[in-house]
Amino acid sequence: MANEVPVMEARLEWDGELQFTGFVGKHEVPIDGSQHAAASPMQLFAMAIAGCMAIDLVHILARGRHDCTSLEVRFRAERAVNHPRRFIRVNLHFAMSGAMTPEHVERALRLSREKYCSAWNSVRPDTELETTFEILAAPAA
Repeated sequence: MANEVPVMEARLEWDGELQFTGFVGKHEVPIDGSQHAAASPMQLFAMAIAGCMAIDLVHILARGRHDCTSLEVRFRAERAVNHPRRFIRVNLHFAMSGAMTPEHVERALRLSREKYCSAWNSVRPDTELETTFEILAAPAA
């Protein structure tokens, strides 16, 4: 049916203290509110935002026939001092190499931010996002 709303389901089981095991699909993900035994929910959310935009970037570049041969994303965010301690300012820095120009990367990042990245688009609209990038020289053969 064309008008069905996509649904995602996940489940958490409490393991004691502030620790949980999350289940989504066939995957298990440990979660720890104290950050001792596993990543915290906000750390996982940071990786979700970075991962979502990185996947979009690689996919958009590949569809434009601009091969990305390496990519590293660095996430840095400022959080509100008071509860809820949400992200108020996010910086994502993409360091990559491959056959692309700055214009290709800027276009791909714009499309990810404005249209495709569901993780970023689930963040409050007043959260600032800065994306920066560098295209690294290909390693010598």
